[in-house]
Amino acid sequence: MGYARKTLVCLNDTPYYHVIARCVRRAWLWGVDEYAGRDYSHRKEWVIERLGFLSSIFAIDICAYAVMSNHYHLVVHVDRDRIRACADEEIIERWSRLFRVPTIVKRWREGIAHETEAIVALQIIERWRARLIDVSWFMRCLNESLARRANVEDCCTGRFWEGRFKSQALLDEAGLLTAMAYVDLNPVRAGIAATPEDSEFTSIYARIQALQPDRSNSQAATFIRAEKLFRFRDEAQRDTQAIPFTLRSYLELVD
Repeated sequence: MGYARKTLVCLNDTPYYHVIARCVRRAWLWGVDEYAGRDYSHRKEWVIERLGFLSSIFAIDICAYAVMSNHYHLVVHVDRDRIRACADEEIIERWSRLFRVPTIVKRWREGIAHETEAIVALQIIERWRARLIDVSWFMRCLNESLARRANVEDCCTGRFWEGRFKSQALLDEAGLLTAMAYVDLNPVRAGIAATPEDSEFTSIYARIQALQPDRSNSQAATFIRAEKLFRFRDEAQRDTQAIPFTLRSYLELVD
């Protein structure tokens, strides 16, 4: 039996987590299904698109990712301070990009809510604020969207995911570095790519592409652009949080 996510995710201990989600029955629902004679590789881009969209709403940064043929890995950073600094209006704007805003919050926003309504509206907004740094809500918004899209394409219903996502807290710099390298090297380990430079649908591919002076915009659909990923210490400004080591040292390690 799995553990409740609240016992596995504790922001007081660490803001970094390694997350894994796998397709039901380990089927090749994102790759080439040789038995059925169908290629589902285009679905990998769905994951990339959705990740980029959700990272612009949640205060959850993507440190590393790898989209494989039947599962994906993420290393995420939860920025609690960023969401605490957001005004109530910004919380509503973020949440409304995913879900419908209830009437009581609309009335509060328009300044026509009664005192009791205003209290309830502010409680709802605070609930949304907490959800915007909740890894479980982030994964729910990611996985439900992908499952619905795949089921529509397959003209079927039912489960798309093997079960709830798995998460592991990364408690120190060594754990974070090891998890990121493990995620970025997944395609190489699986024999899908020969080098990190060839490993599409990974964060290391995106970071390497960003260093190329002649990178093509036509490749933008195959990865989250490096500027949208969580920055390394040497890339970030002094007053912003960052991965606690340099990009160069990380690239050398992966190489």
